[in-house]
Amino acid sequence: MSDIKIIPLGGVRENAKNMYAVEVDEDIFILDCGLQYPESGLLGIDIVIPDFSYLKENASKIKGVFLTHGHADAIGALPYFVSEFSVPVFGSELTIALARIACEGEEKSKKFRDFHVITEQTEIDFSDDTTISFFKTTHSIPESLGIVVKTAKGSIVYTGDFKFDQTAAPGYRSDLARLAEIGSEGVLALLSDSANADDSAAAKRIADEREIYDFIAENFEDSKGRIIVACKASNILRVQQVFNAAAKYNRKVALTGYDVEKIVRTAMKLNKLHLPDENMLINLNEIDKYPEDQIVILETGRSGEPLKSLQKMAQKRHRKVNLHEGDLVFITTTPSHAMETMMAKTRDMIYRAGATVKAISEELNSSGHANRDDLQLMMNLLKPKYVVPVQGEYRLLSANRRWAEEIGIPKENIFILKKGDVLEYTKGKMAITGSVEVGNTMIDGIGVGDIGNIVLRDRKVLSEDGIFIAVITIDRKKKKIVDEPKLTSRGFVYVKNNRDLMDESAKIVKTVVQANLDNKEFDWSHLKQDIRDNLNRYLYEQTRRHPVILPVIMEINQYNNYRKNKDHKKKN
Repeated sequence: MSDIKIIPLGGVRENAKNMYAVEVDEDIFILDCGLQYPESGLLGIDIVIPDFSYLKENASKIKGVFLTHGHADAIGALPYFVSEFSVPVFGSELTIALARIACEGEEKSKKFRDFHVITEQTEIDFSDDTTISFFKTTHSIPESLGIVVKTAKGSIVYTGDFKFDQTAAPGYRSDLARLAEIGSEGVLALLSDSANADDSAAAKRIADEREIYDFIAENFEDSKGRIIVACKASNILRVQQVFNAAAKYNRKVALTGYDVEKIVRTAMKLNKLHLPDENMLINLNEIDKYPEDQIVILETGRSGEPLKSLQKMAQKRHRKVNLHEGDLVFITTTPSHAMETMMAKTRDMIYRAGATVKAISEELNSSGHANRDDLQLMMNLLKPKYVVPVQGEYRLLSANRRWAEEIGIPKENIFILKKGDVLEYTKGKMAITGSVEVGNTMIDGIGVGDIGNIVLRDRKVLSEDGIFIAVITIDRKKKKIVDEPKLTSRGFVYVKNNRDLMDESAKIVKTVVQANLDNKEFDWSHLKQDIRDNLNRYLYEQTRRHPVILPVIMEINQYNNYRKNKDHKKKN
């Protein structure tokens, strides 16, 4: 009989960064490998990916990575994963094509080739007791799949991102018959999407895609100027709707970012995205050749996140497009709670530039994720013994637990896990039996995991309280200060208006340095720390702020310099 463990390495009690390890006996199956875009507190961080430490310790057990769809929350960390692990990667045709693009963009992963295209009909046998299979789901990108890890004790089912939409186009439709079949075969545990499970969204019906298209087309018809559409590059469904609406009202479409250009071209090549008019795509440099009421600009921004690019347009700092009166900015993305402040700021900047703003989320619940009714339908079709809410902050996981209880699943059979929790099926019962060490790996430029909490803390202090630099020159042998301290402030105080504070700070530095020089047990690190402590205490008393204090101590030997100068004169 199989020993089964479920270990979330990301995607629980947080947005995005989905990655779940399912262990069956000595085999490990990785479900998704996503990233997270940083929130405001992670200053300077580009992206956050899961911690692979546990997987490194068990690398020989990993049988493969199985991807549900082609969004960054499912495939974004893959380039960093395959640069360290030589294991096969499985996904649908479009998902694998987008995964290849992601891997080719990183130096260490661009030579990775072990990709395998699967469909909803694929079954992969890994042992006598373990089979991996798939089922079609509805999401905002074609060929989204759920994953079934079938074991002797029942199946572990991971929904990935999903919703139910009876009007979904081919390529986006859920396979209800297949779901019922999986449920009839016995589901031990369901890892269920929770991203849209909260009370407010659950009470609001999710608009079907025909309604969303009608809303887009209506705004295209009413607009008399340029339309700038803010959209995630990988939201293929929304891009298709924009193309359809643009064609209906005889508008040309210009793509602004490298990400969207590459993704759109790839989707078109695979026939997952279709141009209603083959001449409708134009180069961004050509937009001034057409009347403004014939132009649509599709803006995705860096890594598919469009808000910062919209801000640059509003401030007239964008490389190609500056907003002006008559423009309509049409926002098709639904911001997370963490991004709501940035969304409000962006809207204000757009209005200041003279443009107007419309957002789908203001009129319709356009989420690509399941609400309460969808979540309960999925559970009723699959009939799981245990439910593990995933993909969302704690409040979302908790809401998903309530919906599971409403349909009769016992509370003790529903597990809200933390990253690293080990959920194990043992002695006929599922229970949390331990945990493994799992943190976050932060990517900053080309650095992977080299930014820790101390660096982030210093960045936060620098952003809030600035830096205070004290430079002083000493002659340690003569135990004297050679020159007056030079003090510099950046982002802390305006020096010209705070002469008394700077003069007193200089006196403190001199006093501390001289005291250390007079000490028989002189120590460089002790001297620097003494300067930091005394300056920090004084500056906080005067300003109630804690700048980063950087002491710079330079040492010279005046006697040796004098002898060298004297010898030099004799030679001359």
